[in-house]
Amino acid sequence: MRTLALVGKSGTGKSHKAQLIAKQNGASFIIDDGLLIHGPRVLAGHSAKREKTRLGAIKRAIFHDPIHAEEVKNKLSEMKVDSLLILGTSDSMVSAICKALDLPLPDVTIRIEDVSSEHEINTARMTRKAKGKHVIPVPTLEIKKDFSGFFLDPLRIFRMRKGKPTEILAEKSVVRPTYSYLGKYTINDTTISQIALYAASQVPGIGPGGRVYIENYSTGVVLKLELTVLYGVYVPDVLKQVQEKVVQVIEYMTALNVLKVNIVAKNIYFKESY
Repeated sequence: MRTLALVGKSGTGKSHKAQLIAKQNGASFIIDDGLLIHGPRVLAGHSAKREKTRLGAIKRAIFHDPIHAEEVKNKLSEMKVDSLLILGTSDSMVSAICKALDLPLPDVTIRIEDVSSEHEINTARMTRKAKGKHVIPVPTLEIKKDFSGFFLDPLRIFRMRKGKPTEILAEKSVVRPTYSYLGKYTINDTTISQIALYAASQVPGIGPGGRVYIENYSTGVVLKLELTVLYGVYVPDVLKQVQEKVVQVIEYMTALNVLKVNIVAKNIYFKESY
């Protein structure tokens, strides 16, 4: 297997450049912060950005956990990986990753300063320092379930072509880990229930009140809403609108991943006529 390394200090924009550098150097797979990535997909591993402390993030990134390392080694073998780009903050970190995953040391090491301008590096550093933002080089949809409760934003890189449709060159995700940005925070079920009922009430045909039941999972939440529906409306269409609205509002306001919204039309109400 041929390995390459992209090395730069934390927050200098390595993950932002990872897909481009991999493509330019013929590397089909990427190791970044505990994840094995192939194109837009995460194949194996656990992101260091989910850890609660910086020390935990470092250990995760260098595959300190044998079970974590074994999972990625098995996937590397299964996929018959022939070329791999490894991201690290130093040569010693790259060496530690290679040792943990039984990989050969890189035959080429690329420095972030060789592929990014001073302005790009300084901008990346300021973004990391001021906002605690980290990039994961895969689309948000790919990692959404693993980052329920984290603030997660999509990042799309476009290319404008004269006389032709705009082309998406790459899709990445921006995540703000709790250890670098907000610290520990929680959202209680009462708050989620209130938001869900408020969202439902914005749909025409839904009456006031209702009840919400919440099931919490590591990958997100499942909601069950019992609602009052206006007599005479076409219930399936109204409830579908409620599902879409609740998912949109909950995910926007809480950053939680909504796995499913089940709705029961529990009661019917009549409009008063005058």
